[in-house]
This record gives sequence, structure tokens and C-alpha cells, in this order.
Amino acid sequence: MKANSLDSNTSKKRPALRLVSTKELPREEWLQIRKQGIGSSDAAAAVGLNPYKSQLELWLEKTGRDAALPKADPLDEDSPMYWGTVLEPLVAWHYSRRAHKKVRRINAVLQHPEPELSWMLANIDREVTGADDVQILECKTAGINGARLWKEGVPEYVQLQVMHQLAVTGKAAADVAVLIGGQHLEIHRIERDDQMIARLIELERRFWHYVETDTPPPADGTASAEAALRSLYPEDNGQTVDFRSNAGLSAAFIELKALRQSIADKEKREAELKQILQQAMGDASRAEFTSGYVSWRKAKDSIGLDVAQLLQDKPYLQAKYPLLKPGARRFLVG
Repeated sequence: MKANSLDSNTSKKRPALRLVSTKELPREEWLQIRKQGIGSSDAAAAVGLNPYKSQLELWLEKTGRDAALPKADPLDEDSPMYWGTVLEPLVAWHYSRRAHKKVRRINAVLQHPEPELSWMLANIDREVTGADDVQILECKTAGINGARLWKEGVPEYVQLQVMHQLAVTGKAAADVAVLIGGQHLEIHRIERDDQMIARLIELERRFWHYVETDTPPPADGTASAEAALRSLYPEDNGQTVDFRSNAGLSAAFIELKALRQSIADKEKREAELKQILQQAMGDASRAEFTSGYVSWRKAKDSIGLDVAQLLQDKPYLQAKYPLLKPGARRFLVG
């Protein structure tokens, strides 16, 4: 696919390339194009700094192994992604109004102009036009749960996303406009940092090497990596592998057993301390301390369904309404 140079004045360095127009591009085709490289929204995950996605999950996506992973539905009205898409034009409009700057869409997937960095791609929300101090606008929304990440400014994973955009486009600065809680708009300026960009490119190149060599990156202990491993290796083959001569894996096994024992010991002590306080409280609902309090209250009664009794009384229902629960691999330490 031939890429064309992005329009830019002569003072701009390394103008980005337009890899493909996205104006009428179906979403599925857009997702396939994203697999050709690391996009700006992939940057933090590629270097292991995305709080929501691990390197391993991103690798599954880029190598086409993500079919079994849960996918966000772009039409799900309970999804942050849905509202981010719906509110993006409003955020851009309010930014333009408050900052007194004109913005326009760039309906294209952009590509780094250097051939050795052609795997660096970017989608940009808006281009800021006619301004010397800023050239890119990134629109964000933060709901109830996400707002905490913005208390100290732009979260690291968003900073990396924007720095990736500046690297691809050669631009000098970007504004991040974030709508927090649906009614509070903040605007943050991110200036180009060539040292940070050089380090980001180095780390992204390492990740892309995993993709090019079809080598999975190491898991990082996150829930995302756990889901990726279950997707990558959903079933066992019944064979036994011998790791006794592998010093690194043997050390990991010994440490795992020690940690599990330590956790078990701490859980037992936690239960003992809790019971000491419960016994001392007796019938009381709350106990006060100089450093805090504990409460021990009865929850409201609730009504559930006694499935076991129902099937005993109406055994034919199980055959009429069967529910297959796929088995999952269990990790046991012996």
C-alpha cells in the first residue's frame, strides 16, 4: 500500500505519511491496518506502561491470536469507549471555543516517514491549524472511575500516546483536552521531548521485534497478561515437561512456593486478628480506635433461588435448559 506525504509547511520536520484514508473505511479493515504496526494508542502497552493492557495482550492482537479475547463493543452504551467516541466532537468543539484555535479532522492512518520506523503508525483526533505553539489535539473523556487517573495531570499512558504522535508527525506540541465527569474540561499542553521520543522508539522497537519474530513477550503479572495466557494456551496436551535443570524456572518455582506460604501465614494471622476484635465487640455494631474503626453489621436478608432443590423437585428442567460451562485450565502447585 503506497503512502503519501502529509501536507506540511517547510518549517516542519519529517512530515508524516498518509498510509490510508479512514474517511469511509470499515471498522474491520481499520483494525486490520492497525495490526501492521504500533499505533499511538498502543504505545503505552508496547512499552509495558498501560494500566489496562499488557504487552502480551497487545502481542496477541498484532499477531492475530486475539480471537478468544473479549472485545469491546463499540455500540455498547455502558462502555467508556462508546462515550469517548460520542463525546469526541463535543470535546474538540469546546477546546476550539475555549482555546480560540481552529481544529480539523485528519481522516487517515499516519505513518512515520523513516523506512526503518514504518511500523510506527498514528491516528490523530484533530489537527490544530494556524497556530505556531501547538499542532495536535487529543480528545479524552474520563468517567467516575477514570477521573482519579487525572488528579495529577495527564496520566503516563496518555503522555506516551501523545509523544508517539509527535514522533510520527514531527510536530512540536499537542494539547490534551479531557472532559472529566461529563462537565469539567481540562486542557493540558505536552511539548515534544526528543530524548523521551528516542527512548520510546527504542522500547517500541523491542516490542515490534517480538511481533516480527513471532515470539511472545514475558507476562507481567497483570490480569491482562493472565487473560492473554489463557487465550494463548487454552488447553493442555497431557504431557509433562522437565524443568529441573532450568535454574531460572526452578528459582521461580521455589519463590512461588515461598510466597504462597507467606500469603497463607498472613491470611491465617489476619483471620486471628479479625476474630479477636469480633469476640471483643460481641453484639456491638462498631468499634472505634484512635487510628480508625471497624464495623460488624448484619446485611439485609435477600431471596435467592435454590437450584439444587428445584432440580430435585423438577429433574426434567436440567435436560430442558442445559448450560454448558467450558472447562478452564487450573494451575496447582504440588
